[in-house]
Amino acid sequence: MALPDGSGHWTRDLAVSADGKTIFASVGSASNDAEEMKPLAGLEAFRKTHALGAAWGPEAGRADVLAFNPDGGAMRVFATGLRNCSGLGVEPQTAALWCVVNERDHLGDDLPPDFATTVGGGKFYGWPWYYIGDHEQPGRAKERPDLKSQVTVPDVLLQPHSAPLGIAFYTASHFPQKYRDSAFVAMHGSWNRAKGTGYKVVRLVFDNGRPTGEYEDFLTGFVTEDGGVWGRPSGVTV
Repeated sequence: MALPDGSGHWTRDLAVSADGKTIFASVGSASNDAEEMKPLAGLEAFRKTHALGAAWGPEAGRADVLAFNPDGGAMRVFATGLRNCSGLGVEPQTAALWCVVNERDHLGDDLPPDFATTVGGGKFYGWPWYYIGDHEQPGRAKERPDLKSQVTVPDVLLQPHSAPLGIAFYTASHFPQKYRDSAFVAMHGSWNRAKGTGYKVVRLVFDNGRPTGEYEDFLTGFVTEDGGVWGRPSGVTV
């Protein structure tokens, strides 16, 4: 089975649903904010045959989470508007699909937040027209005013440009009880922020399988006293 390919965010991740009946695959965008994607003639017809918030042109099939059967058949778009869902995981109590997302650049040091979120079937998360709800991407949002009220807001906002790359849910028993079923996220760290951020592993705080919206540092120390960086976490596993 071939996934959409091309330039840009070429990495992929996979997750299997709790019941084993569905495989999910994340496919990142081909660009930062779809700068090569031109306004589409025949938008109304396109909307009737594509998922909510689907992109086209060089971004066709990108910035999505795809779903397919265990044998590789029946591939379909599960969720859209996720610029670079670089890590997928399944929450053990609720069986919800989660992803961590690297958001777009060039909106300043503090916009927009990266995030971790549940991924709902048929949901649209904003890229490239909006971010964090109905906040408009400069120069793009007026292309799709029909989507403004249909953006799903993510569950946990992370400091912008932290570059989360991997997520894993803790189901073992070596750590104290409060860590049980928490999500750990590897933050690769910023590359174009005036004051660097990330370069650590954080714990997303859950309560009975539901995110509180909070997160805390778990593993740090990759930045030296003079500001140098000697380590950039890329993945986390149990």
